[in-house]
Amino acid sequence: MEWLAIVLLLCVILALLAGYPVAFTLAGLSLLFAGAASLVGAFDLSYLEALPSRLFGIMNNSNLIAVPLFILMGVVLEKSRIAAELLETLGQLFGGRSGGLAYSVVVVGALLAASTGIVGASVVTMGLLALPVMLRNGYDPRLASGTICASGTLGQIIPPSIILVLLGDVMSSAHQQAQLRLGNYAPEAVSVGDLFLGALLPGLLLVVLYLAYIAWRAWRAPASMPPMASGGVAVSWWKVLRALLAPLSLILAVLGSILAGMATPSEAAAVGAVGAMLLAGLRRELSLVRLGEATRATLQSSAMVFMILIGASVFSLVFRGLGGDALVHGWLEALPGGYWGALAIVMLVMFLLGFIIDFIEITYIVVPIAAPALLALGMDPIWLGVLIALNLQTSFLTPPFGFALFFLRGVAPAELRTRDLYRGAWPFVAIQLLMVAMVAAWPALATWLPSVVLVD
Repeated sequence: MEWLAIVLLLCVILALLAGYPVAFTLAGLSLLFAGAASLVGAFDLSYLEALPSRLFGIMNNSNLIAVPLFILMGVVLEKSRIAAELLETLGQLFGGRSGGLAYSVVVVGALLAASTGIVGASVVTMGLLALPVMLRNGYDPRLASGTICASGTLGQIIPPSIILVLLGDVMSSAHQQAQLRLGNYAPEAVSVGDLFLGALLPGLLLVVLYLAYIAWRAWRAPASMPPMASGGVAVSWWKVLRALLAPLSLILAVLGSILAGMATPSEAAAVGAVGAMLLAGLRRELSLVRLGEATRATLQSSAMVFMILIGASVFSLVFRGLGGDALVHGWLEALPGGYWGALAIVMLVMFLLGFIIDFIEITYIVVPIAAPALLALGMDPIWLGVLIALNLQTSFLTPPFGFALFFLRGVAPAELRTRDLYRGAWPFVAIQLLMVAMVAAWPALATWLPSVVLVD
């Protein structure tokens, strides 16, 4: 009766597409299938006895403490006008050259990614601040919108990223399952910090590829990204340093403490949240009203994440009890191409699902099903985690359902056509896929830094 597990998975995806809440869809449908299958002897209800211990494990999971703290850090920074000052300063600094505004957007996107890790906030902020200026100065609407969307999604892959925190926790559990299946009862742990380090080099290389593409376009078609009409504005180094001080100080506090081995990701998240509030206070941008708005937004986002995690725990128990994990493992082993064939199929499925459902849902539904089977084939967990993160980032950009496109469409001026928005994203999707291929071909891009830096 293992086919019931696949029917359950398909029903969950269909219910999500119909707009039902993720967490309650996962838990509700799973319990319905468990009850119906138990009536025909296809499911042992004793599997559900493990649910309380799983929920207790979620509450005691130190890695997940980082989620609300990183969200709070990002929301506070969003409300403190740090991004606005950065864009204004770098726009004045580079605006006098062809492509200068696009370079500024990519740099600001990378800095925001490394200091907030929230995609929606980055895309909306830069869409409100940079897109009107770029269009007003004669930028090709496709190039302008594509650059903003792609730069905003850097928060998916550059630490501290919320998806890396969630994915790191899921990959750690999948790695343990795979090792136990292989007979290794003392597997080496995989931490969120390892995934942070593994994603750092690919994230920075992605920034370089974005800048290289913009430079190529500025050389081939300078009319598509002209200098600012007013020319470059003389900007003092003090103003540049002042604009860079806030994001760089947070990057140093969060990533620096992790790289130096001084803090775990959860501890670094606490440092980042406090640091963001201190910076906002120094800029006199942290009133009690704004702090209340930030904590309320953090509570809503964190509650959504943890409810999905609880629903996913119910789903995974029922899916396993129906024999779904063994079925998927057998399918992947039987695929033509072996190791690489299984990886290609799983990456393709995740990429296609990214068109229609959120990255959190993919992380908690698909990854726990596929990752243990892939890791049992001998794949490195950090390498696989980085590939999945890059894949999910690509889905944020891919028309017609890329979430970054929706974020920008919501704040874009009326003169930006949706068709131009979609067409502008495709070159950056190609760059993303190139980055996925590079990491697949050279695993050291993801595994070298974790091998030389010890993180608890």
